[in-house]
This record gives sequence, structure tokens and C-alpha cells, in this order.
Amino acid sequence: MKSVLVVDDEKAVRDSIRMILEYEKFDVQEAQDAESAAARVEGGAFDLVLLDIKMPGEDGLKVLRRIRVSHPDLPVVMISGHGTIETAVEATRLGAFDFLEKPLDSTRLVVVARNAAEQHRLVMEHRHMQQVVEGKDAILGSSQKIHDVIATIERVAPTDVRVLITGENGSGKELVAKAIHRLSKRNGKPLIEVNCAAIPNELIESELFGHERGAFTGATGQRAGKFELADGGTLFLDEIGDMSLNAQAKVLRALEEGKVERVGGSRQIPVDVRVIAATNKNLQEAIGSSLFRQDLYHRLNVIPITVPPLRERREDIPLLATAFVDDICQRNGMAVKRIGEDAMRRLQSMEWPGNVRELRNMIERLVIMTAGSYIETVDMASAGGRGASAWDDLLAAGGTFQDFKDRAEAAFIRRQLEANVWNISRTAEVLDIQRSHLYNKMKKYGLERKP
Repeated sequence: MKSVLVVDDEKAVRDSIRMILEYEKFDVQEAQDAESAAARVEGGAFDLVLLDIKMPGEDGLKVLRRIRVSHPDLPVVMISGHGTIETAVEATRLGAFDFLEKPLDSTRLVVVARNAAEQHRLVMEHRHMQQVVEGKDAILGSSQKIHDVIATIERVAPTDVRVLITGENGSGKELVAKAIHRLSKRNGKPLIEVNCAAIPNELIESELFGHERGAFTGATGQRAGKFELADGGTLFLDEIGDMSLNAQAKVLRALEEGKVERVGGSRQIPVDVRVIAATNKNLQEAIGSSLFRQDLYHRLNVIPITVPPLRERREDIPLLATAFVDDICQRNGMAVKRIGEDAMRRLQSMEWPGNVRELRNMIERLVIMTAGSYIETVDMASAGGRGASAWDDLLAAGGTFQDFKDRAEAAFIRRQLEANVWNISRTAEVLDIQRSHLYNKMKKYGLERKP
């Protein structure tokens, strides 16, 4: 059954829409203003939102903007009794699926609702298939910044244009490069990766262009370079900002001529390679310091893509953390675990200088070290690392000394319950209290086993 949220300040309109759509087997929920609509959208899984424009307080267009940011794939149909061309154009520009005028035509309402719900189903199926196919290489996130990155990837991938990916360490630059190759017409050929920072300067040219036998000490045989291995496919030059100036000159020549020459050789070997480069350095500053060639920079920087750090897209952390937990539990043959609300808020409040890579490492540590089925803030403290500052949550929440003691006691009892698989008798024995006393504590703090 498709689920629809009807947002309108007039009860008669909501009742009319409910009657029409429930007859068509829709599950209809209601909200009468912007505040309740936002709460419903955040707390529910809808296939469609029917949103009135004129409402007391925040109007429908402002609500639409908020939904587009938090749930960009959710279809929103605007309805209004004061429809104008300008309003319809503005709603469309903001991403509305369609625009309906009051009084509503029941037939058109049903058709639009069906089409919007079907589009949402197809989008969700596509996302699911992407995750199945891409697996650990999927780019996860619902923030506007990540959607902008994905939109750029989808636009440039089918072409052969060169791309320069910038971003901090651990932000996901490699995933962007893999996505571009996967969606390109070269995906039947290899994606060859070269970490320029991990290869000594004296070996980088041999690694990229290959060498002939006897070209240097240790060159006991002929070897093809990465450019040749990537022929017909994609060459990913990671951390290109660490490449030596001499190697940069040869890369520039290879890009200009479409040919490479092995170290110690004289034959020009034609190569058909799409080059994607990435760096965590500011190449403009490197050019000013004569550490990077300006002409190579302009050759590579045809399409720039900047991957945002995790601290600039905190709204993606719940999705990333949940995906990491599921993957880690599955790979280790463990029962599925979940992250508690307080712990998730704690994760979102952290700065993550190591970005997504650091988040995954933290989640893996928490999954392994947490005994219960739910990961809470106290588990973050006991797991060590930067998560130990989770105790700060108990201290920073404010209130009286009694408030602090209650929070600490509730967290401790929850952990013991989870460690004992919510066996009340065993937990009471471990805590050395009576079962009735434990029940009273659970009732006082609202502790109950989550599904």
C-alpha cells in the first residue's frame, strides 16, 4: 500500500482527499501545518506528499524547500486554491512533481498520485539495485552536497572528459573515481589505480610508463606501465599533488600526444586512456610554490569535483553509520545491531577529521566491542578512541546533580539489560537488586527492548 501525507490547514480538504485516495488503496496520513508536516516527513516513510501552498505560519513553498533538502527523492505535489502561473512555475523550479488547483478534480488527483508514487517506487528500486551492484563502493548520502556530487558524476561519466577530484583524506575521492568509470562507456575495460604518494620518485616513471630490460639496476625484464595497462579504460592518478615535476612533465606529454615511451626505450606506444586525478592538496598553492605544473593542472581540471568533508554533511551520518553496522555484522557473522538515538546524535556532533574512513573505523570498533544489540553512548566511551568523549554528553546535558545521576543510572541499567539479552532475572542478579526494583527503574527511565 502506497503511503501519502496530506498537508492542508482545512480539515474539509484533508477529509475529501483521504476519502478519494483511500478508495484507491492509499494509506493516507494528515498534517495541518508546516511544523507537523516536517515532523511527519522525518518520522515516516512516505511515497508522496500532497502539500497546500497557503497555510498559517510557514507556507507550502518553504516546506517544499525543506523536503527537497532532507528527502530529495520524495515526490511533492503542490495544491492551492489561489493558483497562479507564477506560483506553479516557482513550485516546479523548487522541484515539485506537479501542481493541482482547488477545487480538486478527483480523477486528476488519482492519476497524479499514482504517477508520483510509481516514480518514487522506481527511484527507490534503482537506488536499491545500485547498492546491490556497487556494494562497498556505493556513494551513500541524502544531503544536498552529496546529491550535487552524484549529479555531476552522472553527467560527466558517459563522456571522455578529464576530471580532477579534490577533498580531504578519507572523504571518498576513490569512490567518486570508481563511480565515474562504472557509469562510463569504458566500464568494460580496466580501471587502473596509481597512488602517486606511495611510489618513490625514482620509480614513478617506470610505474606509469613501463620500462625496457636493462633500463636501470633491477630492470631484469620488459614491463608495461599503468598507461598501457589502462588502454581503452580509465587511469586513476590518486594523490597527484605528490608527483614529482619530472613525472608531471611526462604525464602532460602523454595526455597531449596520446602516446607513452617506456623508460630506456625509444618506441612511441599509442594509448587510449581517460585520466581521472585526485588530490587532498591545494594545487593552486602548489603551482604558486613551483611544486606543480600549471599546464598539467589545466589539462586535468576540465571538470572539477569537490567531495565535501563529513562535518559539512552531518545529516548523512545516520545513513552511513547504519550501512556500516549492517555490513560489518554481515561480514563477521554477527547478529544485527543498531545504534541508539543518543549515540547517533553523538556521532553527528563529532568533527571527524578522518571523514568517512574514520567513521567506519569507529563503527567497526563499536560493533565488535559492544556486547548488547544496541550501541549506546556508554559503549562509545568503553570502546576507547575519540568516542571516549561520549561521557561529555552526560556532563553537558545540564540540569541538576540529580538529573545527571538519573541519566548515568539509566545508561548503566540499559547496558546491563542488553548485555544480559534483556533477561530481567539475570540482570537483577548482576545488579544485586530485586526484580521488582529493576522493573520500577525501567519504568522510571522508559527502558524497553527496541525491536
